[in-house]
Amino acid sequence: MKRLIAAMRRHWILTPAILLVIALALFLAYRMKGPYRFYRADLALPQPGAPAPGLLEVGVAKRDITPLPAAYDPWNDVDGDGRYKPEKGDTFEDANRNGRFDAVWMAGFNSNRPAKDVHDPLWARAIAFRNNGVTIVLVTLDSIGIFHEKFIEVRKRIDPALGIDHVMFSCTHDHEAPDTMGIWSFSLVRPLFNYRYLEEVKAACKEVAEEAVRNLQPADTVYAEVPVGPDGFMDDSRKPLVYDNVVRAARFVKTGTDEPIATMVVWGNHAETLGGSNSLLTSDFAHYWRLGLERGVPEPNGVEGLGGMCLYFQGQVGGLMTQLHTTVPDRSGTAEYREASFDKAEALGYNLAIATANALRGESAHRMERTGVAVAAKTIFVPVGGLYNAVAVLGLLHPGWYWGKVKSEVNAFRIGDIEILTIPGELYPEIGEGGIETPEGADYPIAPVEVPPLRAQMQGKMNLIIGLANDEIGYIIPKSQWDKKAPYAYGRTDKPQYGEENSFGPDVAGVIHRESLDVLAALSRIP
Repeated sequence: MKRLIAAMRRHWILTPAILLVIALALFLAYRMKGPYRFYRADLALPQPGAPAPGLLEVGVAKRDITPLPAAYDPWNDVDGDGRYKPEKGDTFEDANRNGRFDAVWMAGFNSNRPAKDVHDPLWARAIAFRNNGVTIVLVTLDSIGIFHEKFIEVRKRIDPALGIDHVMFSCTHDHEAPDTMGIWSFSLVRPLFNYRYLEEVKAACKEVAEEAVRNLQPADTVYAEVPVGPDGFMDDSRKPLVYDNVVRAARFVKTGTDEPIATMVVWGNHAETLGGSNSLLTSDFAHYWRLGLERGVPEPNGVEGLGGMCLYFQGQVGGLMTQLHTTVPDRSGTAEYREASFDKAEALGYNLAIATANALRGESAHRMERTGVAVAAKTIFVPVGGLYNAVAVLGLLHPGWYWGKVKSEVNAFRIGDIEILTIPGELYPEIGEGGIETPEGADYPIAPVEVPPLRAQMQGKMNLIIGLANDEIGYIIPKSQWDKKAPYAYGRTDKPQYGEENSFGPDVAGVIHRESLDVLAALSRIP
C-alpha cells in the first residue's frame, strides 16, 4: 500500500510538468505553423492558346494611407531628438484619458520614435496592365516594409470577378512612415504596435488594386534610362562600392494622344533623407520626385510636369544605398545640403524629377513596340539563422517556420519591351549589377556564389529590379562578403561594416539569386 501511495504521489507531481511540456509544444507548433502555410504563388502566364497581344491596357489608382494625427496623443519633445523620453522631461497629452501614450510609432533608425504631425501624405499607388488574356497589378507603398503573409491576405480579399491573375506589392522602405513590421514599436511590457493602421494599409492595397483594373484603358508607352550620380544623389556606405544609380522610367499615355495616364520610375536609394530625429510623417524624397513629374518643378532650372500619376518603386538598396552622407545640390546652383532636412529631400526629389522628365522627352527615349503581358511567380523558402530563426519559430516576426526556413516569393514580369524582376528584400547591388568581391578577412574565403549578375540575365529592352517586393527579409548580402568575425574585411580593426545584423543569414543571397534565375528562365519560356 505504501508503494502504491508513493507511486500515485509521483504521478500527480509529474502530471502538471508533463501537461506543461505538452502545452508548450502545442503552442510552439501553432506559432511555427504561421498563416497561409500551404499557399503557393507558382504560376506562368499566358498559357498556350491565349489570345494574341493587342493594345496594351493601363490603369492606375491611389489611396492616402497617412494616419490622422487627431486620432493620436500630441507630445512635447523637450530636447528635439525625436524620441519619447519622459525621464528627460518629454510629456504627452492623454487626449482620450486612457492612461497611456497612444502614438504613431515611426519606423527606421531608432525605436521609441513617435510622430508629431504630417509633412506630406503617404500613399498606396497601383498600376494595372492587361493584354493577351493576362491581368497584373503592381502596388507601391510608402512604408518601411511588410511581411509576406500580409500581402497573401490582401490577394485573397481581392474581388475574383475582376480577373486579376497576380498582384505584386512593393514598399519604398520609407524611414519616416509608421512601423508596419513590429520592429520599432515592439514591447514585452505593453503592446505598442498599431494593428489598426496595418489593417488600413491592407484595405488600401485591396482598393487600389481593384480600382486600377477598373480604370484600364488602351495606352501607348515611352521608356528611358538615365544615370544619376552617384555624386549628389547617393552614397554606398559599405565596400565594395557598387551602385544601382540608373533611373529607369516608363510613361503611359492614352493611345494615339499625349494625354497622360502614369509615369513609373525605379531607382535604388533608402528613403531616409530626414534622418532619425525627424518626427513628421513624410514619403521623403519620393514626395518631391512624384510631385515634380506630375505637376512640374518650379523655376529656376525647373521642368514641365508630365501629368498623370507617378509611381515610385524601390530598387536595390542593400549595401547601404543612402543619401545621409551625400551633399545634394539645389537645382538653382546656389545651395548645397549635407545635413538631414526637408530642403535636402526636396532638392534630391526635384533633381530626380528633372533628370527623369528630360530623359522621357529626350532623344534616348524609346517608344515601346511589343505590347504583350506575361508573368512568372514562384514561392521560395529562405534560410533563416540566429535570432531571426528564434523569432520566426515564435511567430513574432515573419511568422511561419519551415524547418530552418521562411516562406517568401520572387516574381518576373514582361510588359512589352520592359522586363521586371522582384526581390523580397534589400538586395546588394553587386548581386544585380556585378562586382561581388571576396575580401581578405571576410568570414567565407570562397569564390562569389551569386553570379552571374541578375540584370545581365534579363531579356527586356529595359530591365527593372524592384526590391522589398511581396516581403521584407532584410539585407541580401553576398556570402563571400559576409563579415561578422575578426579579423574583419577591408582592413577594419575595431568592428565589421554595418549590415549583417539586419540579414537573415549568409546563405540567403545564394537562394534569392538561384530562385531569381529560375523565375527569369520561366518567364523566358513564355512566348
